Amino acid sequence: MLIVHDGAGAATLLVFGDSLSAGYGLPREVAWVSLLERRLRDARPDYKVVNASISGETTAGGRARLEDALKAHRPAIVVLALGANDGLRGYPVEALRTNLEAMIAACRRHKAQVLLVGMRLPPNYGPAYTEKFRTAYADIARKHQLAFVPFLLEGFADKHEYFQDDGVHPAARAQPLIAETVWSALRPLLKP
Repeated sequence: MLIVHDGAGAATLLVFGDSLSAGYGLPREVAWVSLLERRLRDARPDYKVVNASISGETTAGGRARLEDALKAHRPAIVVLALGANDGLRGYPVEALRTNLEAMIAACRRHKAQVLLVGMRLPPNYGPAYTEKFRTAYADIARKHQLAFVPFLLEGFADKHEYFQDDGVHPAARAQPLIAETVWSALRPLLKP
């Protein structure tokens, strides 16, 4: 688990995601979570950031380890950014929903607010599956009245130059865009 900024007495923001949030293939300091942490430190030094993202993580894996992370870090806010690997592996959308809702319930039991971050899939998975996958996030956010980022890669997902050579993981030039997208939804959750 990576603590990005350890402000004494600060409220904790827990980023709980997969390789897209873990900064796969990038130096830590250019990844979007580090950029968000710097912005948060300047705007709200009463918050610290813990990045508990793991490359390859699925919602089932996240669900299995979230309780320990909540107990260890006692976050005020959880940025829940999981599901991309579920979709890329063609897992049932119902399992994605069940796992995300279980994680949301766990966060609420621990008195943490949740910012749900949605994902979309490339069209090669077929229109029925990709649409069901996309709408699952919006449905969950609406049902549980969550702050919501509809798509982590908003604004550049169709631009090859914003991705690493694998065509999956965002490159350094995409990280400020991701940080801005998350910041816009996060800012209203920060306590006065």
